[in-house]
Amino acid sequence: MSDVELVKKMLRAVLQSSKHGVAMARLQGDYRALTGEVIPYRQFGHGSLESFLRSIPGVVRLERSSAGEVMCFAGVCEATAHIAQLVARQKNVKKSGCSKLLNFQMRAKSSSLFSHNVKPRLSLRQPGHMTHPARSSASKSSFYPNQRQIYSTDLPSSRVPTRQLNRKSPGADVEVVQGRVKQLLQKYCSGVWLSKIPQLYRIMFQEELHMHKELETWTHICTVEKPGSNNIVDRLVFPVLEPAPKPSIVPAVAPCKQSPNAKQTTPAQQTTRILRTLAINIPPSAQKSQPPLSPTSPNSTKLDFNLPETPKAHPHSPITPPSTPPSHQPLTPEIKQKLRQLLNKYSQGLWAHALPQLFQEAFGCVFPQNVLEDLTLLSDTCMVEYPMPDNRKRAILYALPCQVQTQPRPRPPPLVLPYTGNPHVPSLIIPATEFLSVLVMEVCSTDNIVLRFVGEGYSKALEVLEEAMLQFYNTVGAGLCLLSPKIGQLVAVAIEDDAVLRAQVHLVTEDTVKVYCVDHGFFEVVSRKKILQLRDQFLTLPFQATTCQLAGLEPFSTDRVVLKTLESLAIGRTLLVEIVEREGTPVIVLYDTSENEDVNVIAVCLKALQDKSMENPLQVNSVYTNVCVTNVCFDGSIYCQLPSRGQAKLKDIMEKIEAHFISQLTWELLVSKPFCGKVCLAKYKGKWARAEIINLHGSQVLDILFLDLGLPASLEVSDLREIPPIYLKELITIPPQAIKCILEELNADGSVWPPEAVLWLRETVLNKVPSCMKIVKHYETRTVHIYLFTGNGAQDLQSSVNRQLASCPFWQRDIHFSKITRVSEPILPEAGDSPYTAPAQSNALTLPPKLDLPVVGQNMDVFVSVACHPGHFVLQPWQDLYKLVVLMGEMILFYNKQEVTQINIHKNNVYAAKIDNNWHRVLVKGVLTNGLVSVYELDYGKYELINYSQLQPLIDEFRQLPFQGISAQLAGVKQGVWAEESSMVFRNHVEKKPLVAQIESVEEGDWPWERKISVYLVDTTQEDNDIWIHNIVVEFLDEINRAA
Repeated sequence: MSDVELVKKMLRAVLQSSKHGVAMARLQGDYRALTGEVIPYRQFGHGSLESFLRSIPGVVRLERSSAGEVMCFAGVCEATAHIAQLVARQKNVKKSGCSKLLNFQMRAKSSSLFSHNVKPRLSLRQPGHMTHPARSSASKSSFYPNQRQIYSTDLPSSRVPTRQLNRKSPGADVEVVQGRVKQLLQKYCSGVWLSKIPQLYRIMFQEELHMHKELETWTHICTVEKPGSNNIVDRLVFPVLEPAPKPSIVPAVAPCKQSPNAKQTTPAQQTTRILRTLAINIPPSAQKSQPPLSPTSPNSTKLDFNLPETPKAHPHSPITPPSTPPSHQPLTPEIKQKLRQLLNKYSQGLWAHALPQLFQEAFGCVFPQNVLEDLTLLSDTCMVEYPMPDNRKRAILYALPCQVQTQPRPRPPPLVLPYTGNPHVPSLIIPATEFLSVLVMEVCSTDNIVLRFVGEGYSKALEVLEEAMLQFYNTVGAGLCLLSPKIGQLVAVAIEDDAVLRAQVHLVTEDTVKVYCVDHGFFEVVSRKKILQLRDQFLTLPFQATTCQLAGLEPFSTDRVVLKTLESLAIGRTLLVEIVEREGTPVIVLYDTSENEDVNVIAVCLKALQDKSMENPLQVNSVYTNVCVTNVCFDGSIYCQLPSRGQAKLKDIMEKIEAHFISQLTWELLVSKPFCGKVCLAKYKGKWARAEIINLHGSQVLDILFLDLGLPASLEVSDLREIPPIYLKELITIPPQAIKCILEELNADGSVWPPEAVLWLRETVLNKVPSCMKIVKHYETRTVHIYLFTGNGAQDLQSSVNRQLASCPFWQRDIHFSKITRVSEPILPEAGDSPYTAPAQSNALTLPPKLDLPVVGQNMDVFVSVACHPGHFVLQPWQDLYKLVVLMGEMILFYNKQEVTQINIHKNNVYAAKIDNNWHRVLVKGVLTNGLVSVYELDYGKYELINYSQLQPLIDEFRQLPFQGISAQLAGVKQGVWAEESSMVFRNHVEKKPLVAQIESVEEGDWPWERKISVYLVDTTQEDNDIWIHNIVVEFLDEINRAA
């Protein structure tokens, strides 16, 4: 099969699964999600993706929707007609596109890290209290393919409880239910998640609870509280405390007696109950001393205001004991207030170990060291989490929910004028997903961008509404003209013969009316005859045009260059949007994902402000002296600084900034809302330097690029600072001073160099005495091919660094790969090798404990990270995903600072591997002769092929958290060979989604990664319906069999 035929086949597989089509802007992402590659349209001689798609009308049919999007539909031929009919009859089909995957080149967390829009401590709604699938007897599923069994589409009878649930009518005695809820809450005095109550009620009383939504109104029975904005959207339910007796007067001279007021609930004490439920697991040695307190985990600890004043009440992990006994001296109110200010600034949490430096820089004072050794002293000031159970010194602090304060931001004028005579229209709700598609309609300034969301419930709902309006006003509503429109009144406007839009009157003249189209964001002047009465039936959908603000461009909001660049990139185009801040006017980042490489719109706008005259002009065959090499990359490319006007000006400004940070407190310059494309400051060798954020890993760790050094680095958010406003505009105009250079005559295909070559090159040229270079090739991207020379002397090519490296023995490829043998042959360790590389010692290495699973028949909240087909998919425990994010962030900080080291690689050993800018825990499956290694991601269940130099030993610190990936198969279906169509349907319903898994069977293995489970999967995202995935698969298989 030729390459173009293979691409056609994969395109059909992507498009046939969606009867509503796939937007062209999202097609590359869906194709890449299926194949791992982009559509290679340039390889087939086409300049754009659209040109290639139009050349294959038998595979793709293109249409333009009323939302302005180019939609791609599967072309129907005789061979695929029956599949198209089956997909068209699906009840639950794939949404048009997977926006998170579109952007994984720009933000690696969107594909492999904790980027699935998960709420890590949120408990999913459990199945069963709304609907149940029909139950019939069937054999349990098995992992053995040779075992012939008949599988039912329903749950087996073994899952039916011994006592059938009594389903009470809605008119059940409310007082009885309230009494039972009160009895239930007494068992969970530390709180329980609202979403868990129906399940607990059913287990305790063998009846369904239909009134759980009314709990918030039963204030005499319970109190319902929201824990805060730290990725928690569920509610916590607490029993009502017994009323305290009326306080009596206590003489002021008796301080030793406890005041009766102490029994009353204060706001701080109410918050403490939330703290008790949010602290995470601690080591078993510490668990024994405390009873279970968390509503979500029996192995949780809590922080309490009234803890005994003894160290025994808070045993520390034996792995990291405190260096000194904890002190119980209370913090001063000033320190507490400053800490609250810091945590309010870092709303996504702050590592405790960063407090001393931040206090010194932001407030000019010292943070008490004893507090870091006993964080219980902060129980009334903040929430404390230990995401790495084996390390009690690594804690994240969060602001208390009652203390979170948001700074008001200037808002643009409203799009819709207030008018008392208009009926109520619901407000537009911003989608909860992190990445979504928008259509940009107007740019007034970077602080006032008018757009509308694309997708289900937004642009698609608007299409349906406008079709209904057109049909109504062309028939029964044709005579509903509005003779006297008033300013501010909502009306319907017949813009064209085939379009009737919702609008608001802004100006009325004798013959015309100026209206604002509330769903499309533009003004139009029309004849009075086209103004129609807007019926209430067309006001149920929120107005779709909304205003957003571009992040990072506030100082340049009205700059002509920025606005011109923004108009050319955004207006009238469907882009991917990342929401940085949701409060008030949303703050966003825009990405153009229509081409092979994603384009950050903010970065392009900032680049347009650069003064090109400050660059050193690059010319072929020219020699440049006083060159400074600032970075040597793993692929052999180097970054150099050349003397220029911009470099002199940059040095002057950075010296002023250094003086600014020394002389003034920098509280207002802390970076609290990082996003890709943001230009800020970070320290390099003790001095501040310009840096651009290029990647985010969760909320604590990020990747930056030092713009003037060409040097990437991984830092914590607390290490960044804003550019002082007085220097911002001047600094932004200076182009990056680092130029990417490729050494001529050496390998330039982008592959990773031998570690010996990289180390030799770094020792020879990096930050040495000024060098000189001769340019032999020059590209538009300011990447040049050069000959590099040490010193400013003569430029004899034989004495160039290029030729010196080429003559080194380790540069030879046959020697470079001499240690890589066939997969079937063991690699024998050499003298001096690390103990991590010896196969005989692999069993002696510390492996994480196996992941705790519920017993057979119980439920487990999961996230499906990989779904190949119903016979193989990979689950992750939903509520512990944030621990994995923290672990991978720590791995990024650790390994990205390590020098290149060469290790022996052994099959079936565990290593750390760099994949897509993230560090993963992997199992080596095979070593190939071309220097590539096949690895299995133990936390995500993916197979990858990487260069051997991307592997490093996995240290013990990163072997404590159980491997998070669990291999599974779907219960309730007959296992066998799965066709591409049924696999696609299954994948569309489960992959990258949080679901509830009911354990059917567990097959243990010798190693953690060999464990397999059989589960029923249930989608409980719909409030009134449980979707059992095995029923969908069986129904689809039946349809195929009938059509065959």
